[in-house]
Amino acid sequence: MKRERLDFLADNPLYTKRFAFYVGRRVRASTIQDVARELKLDWHTVKELEKPYMRAQLERAGTPSPRAIGIDEVSIRKGHTYRIVVSDLIRGRPIWFGGEDRSEASMRQFYDWLGENNAKRIRLAVMDMGKPFRNVAGEKAPQAAILFDKFHVMRHLGEALDKVRKSEYARLSGKERRYIKGQKYTLLSGKENLSIDGRKALKTLLAANKRLNTAYLLKESFGQLWAYEREGFARRFFENWRNTLKWQRLPSYVKFAEMIDRHWEGIAAYCRPENKVSLGFVEGLNNKIRVIQRRAYGLRDEEYLRLKILTCMLPLL
Repeated sequence: MKRERLDFLADNPLYTKRFAFYVGRRVRASTIQDVARELKLDWHTVKELEKPYMRAQLERAGTPSPRAIGIDEVSIRKGHTYRIVVSDLIRGRPIWFGGEDRSEASMRQFYDWLGENNAKRIRLAVMDMGKPFRNVAGEKAPQAAILFDKFHVMRHLGEALDKVRKSEYARLSGKERRYIKGQKYTLLSGKENLSIDGRKALKTLLAANKRLNTAYLLKESFGQLWAYEREGFARRFFENWRNTLKWQRLPSYVKFAEMIDRHWEGIAAYCRPENKVSLGFVEGLNNKIRVIQRRAYGLRDEEYLRLKILTCMLPLL
């Protein structure tokens, strides 16, 4: 006996493919719980129906052959459990999610999946300043320029600023401490992200503490480094910025400047016209992944999470 294969049937014989795709589109805009309540289905049923929809999205997107990639790690649960996400920066979508951690062995899994021929086509790899990603890129795609992600660099500078805040809090006593206490978010956030009250608190804090004011202004000015189109001008700006640290008693900033000097080649690479890519995409994707994780309510199905991440930038079917 034989049974005819019907294209309109989904993998689950209880539902048609059209219904599974309808569920998949609905979950793009709502939570699984909301869609399950609306369609009077079980939560797990909705999740399983979304999977064939996402696999069809990936099939339509085709095999990636990126020219510029962004590499980052994401925490998938508590306890320092990480996975690596690789994005195509030109097409603006994630293309790989995997590994067991953020080690060189996990990073090699991406290049093995991509294939040697496609790896040879990569001309730019954007990443943080950690050695594992950089070492494997040099091994598997030696022709690619290495560019250190601006947002990771600025995160290191934010940590240096926070050390200044902590040292000032420890140094002061009495009423002078009250301007610093509880102001970590105010100090480390950009002005554009602060409310009116937050901006007033920041202004009061900087007026009350000269050293924090100096550290804050240095942090804000450092972002100009990525505006230069010639490496010589960028280097001159950095040297002038580093010279202003003299006599400022900001040891965390001195260590940051030494780190930038050691990794200068991967920062100055952005000055070259062929390396002008969207540096904010990787950070924006990271924020989107955190939203997916929050909406999944502690989901433990890693294959589902992988599909959600890889399809979050793809068009609807």
